[in-house]
Amino acid sequence: MLKFVKNHMESITGIEIYPMLSLLIFFIFFVVLFWWVITAKKDYIKTVSNIPLDNHHNNQNDDIS
Repeated sequence: MLKFVKNHMESITGIEIYPMLSLLIFFIFFVVLFWWVITAKKDYIKTVSNIPLDNHHNNQNDDIS
Protein backbone atom coordinates (compact mmCIF):
# COMPACT_ATOMS: atom_id res chain seq x y z
CA MET A 1 0.00 0.00 0.00
CA LEU A 2 2.76 2.45 0.92
CA LYS A 3 4.65 1.69 -2.30
CA PHE A 4 1.54 2.57 -4.30
CA VAL A 5 1.15 5.90 -2.50
CA LYS A 6 4.86 6.69 -2.79
CA ASN A 7 4.94 5.92 -6.51
CA HIS A 8 1.79 7.94 -7.09
CA MET A 9 3.16 10.94 -5.15
CA GLU A 10 6.44 10.87 -7.08
CA SER A 11 4.54 11.21 -10.34
CA ILE A 12 2.92 14.52 -9.27
CA THR A 13 4.96 17.54 -10.28
CA GLY A 14 5.49 20.26 -7.69
CA ILE A 15 4.38 18.15 -4.74
CA GLU A 16 7.62 18.72 -2.83
CA ILE A 17 6.38 22.16 -1.75
CA TYR A 18 3.50 20.83 0.36
CA PRO A 19 5.55 19.37 3.26
CA MET A 20 7.53 22.62 3.49
CA LEU A 21 4.37 24.70 3.34
CA SER A 22 2.66 22.67 6.07
CA LEU A 23 5.73 22.93 8.30
CA LEU A 24 5.81 26.68 7.77
CA ILE A 25 2.12 27.06 8.64
CA PHE A 26 2.58 24.88 11.74
CA PHE A 27 5.62 26.88 12.88
CA ILE A 28 3.98 30.28 12.28
CA PHE A 29 0.82 29.25 14.14
CA PHE A 30 2.72 28.20 17.26
CA VAL A 31 5.02 31.24 17.19
CA VAL A 32 1.96 33.53 17.05
CA LEU A 33 0.26 31.53 19.80
CA PHE A 34 3.37 31.73 21.97
CA TRP A 35 3.60 35.50 21.34
CA TRP A 36 -0.07 35.92 22.32
CA VAL A 37 0.42 33.98 25.55
CA ILE A 38 3.50 35.98 26.51
CA THR A 39 1.87 39.35 25.77
CA ALA A 40 -1.60 38.59 27.19
CA LYS A 41 -2.73 40.86 29.99
CA LYS A 42 -2.74 39.24 33.40
CA ASP A 43 -6.22 40.61 34.19
CA TYR A 44 -7.64 38.96 31.08
CA ILE A 45 -6.00 35.63 31.94
CA LYS A 46 -7.36 35.80 35.48
CA THR A 47 -10.88 36.65 34.27
CA VAL A 48 -10.92 33.84 31.71
CA SER A 49 -9.50 31.30 34.16
CA ASN A 50 -12.27 32.08 36.67
CA ILE A 51 -15.14 31.61 34.18
CA PRO A 52 -15.73 27.93 35.09
CA LEU A 53 -15.89 28.86 38.78
CA ASP A 54 -18.24 31.81 38.34
CA ASN A 55 -21.62 30.76 39.80
CA HIS A 56 -23.45 33.81 38.45
CA HIS A 57 -22.43 32.91 34.90
CA ASN A 58 -23.48 29.26 35.38
CA ASN A 59 -26.88 30.27 36.82
CA GLN A 60 -27.62 32.43 33.78
CA ASN A 61 -26.98 29.50 31.47
CA ASP A 62 -29.25 27.26 33.56
CA ASP A 63 -32.11 29.77 33.27
CA ILE A 64 -31.84 29.86 29.47
CA SER A 65 -32.08 26.12 28.93
